[in-house]
Amino acid sequence: MKRIVGIVVAVVVCAGTVALAQSPPAGLKRTDLLRHDLSIEGREAIQTRVDFAPGAVAPWHSHPGEELSYVPEGALQFQIQGQEPVTLKTGDAYFISAGAVHTARNLETIPGVELATYIVEKGKPLLVRAGKANGS
Repeated sequence: MKRIVGIVVAVVVCAGTVALAQSPPAGLKRTDLLRHDLSIEGREAIQTRVDFAPGAVAPWHSHPGEELSYVPEGALQFQIQGQEPVTLKTGDAYFISAGAVHTARNLETIPGVELATYIVEKGKPLLVRAGKANGS
């Protein structure tokens, strides 16, 4: 019985840790708009709106597939690890390769919005936070 309770506690703690790791940082609000299987075996498309409060930062992370970013409102700065930052203004788009460690931030005093479309491996976590060695 103690072993079963220990296993249940371990599962609950792990689930809580995963949920915490996947929850958006302060100042960011994610709204999933679409998730759909593709005609490519094992791939799916996910479309998400990310609202950035002034000064909000998406920590260094990667995705198990490509990300196509579009800024419909405001201005956001994107940076892929090892590259110079790029500032996107309303109407600009940006491509991030599969597995590329990157960050995004709102340097403005007004809110910014990203429309992110992901073409990713189905069944894998959409977002993997990078460790300190990767610049987080």
